[in-house]
Amino acid sequence: MEPRLTADFWVRAYLTRLRLADIPAFVTSKGDPTAGAVLIKLNTLDGQARLWQRSFDLDGTRIWTVLAEGEEMQVDESVTRQRSFDPDLWVIEVEDRAGRTLLDEEGLSG
Repeated sequence: MEPRLTADFWVRAYLTRLRLADIPAFVTSKGDPTAGAVLIKLNTLDGQARLWQRSFDLDGTRIWTVLAEGEEMQVDESVTRQRSFDPDLWVIEVEDRAGRTLLDEEGLSG
């Protein structure tokens, strides 16, 4: 079993990686520092957005899955619904016209 990082530690590391790649990102909802779930919203600055959540595949490996995509307003509504179910939820908004989130990079993939 791989060690689990606290949500706060993971979020800080992720924001640092994004900053080093010159990709703007903001915490729009701060969740539980220890075990809060994390959503990543990508705003492509053209009215479109995509929302990822961490989940597990059949082998128990952490992966990122797309929870919602389309018009930014619809994606924001999905975030609002998720927050109504889980008040300890972290939401990070990434702004990148090229659609980069770095979620597929080593150490961030799950």
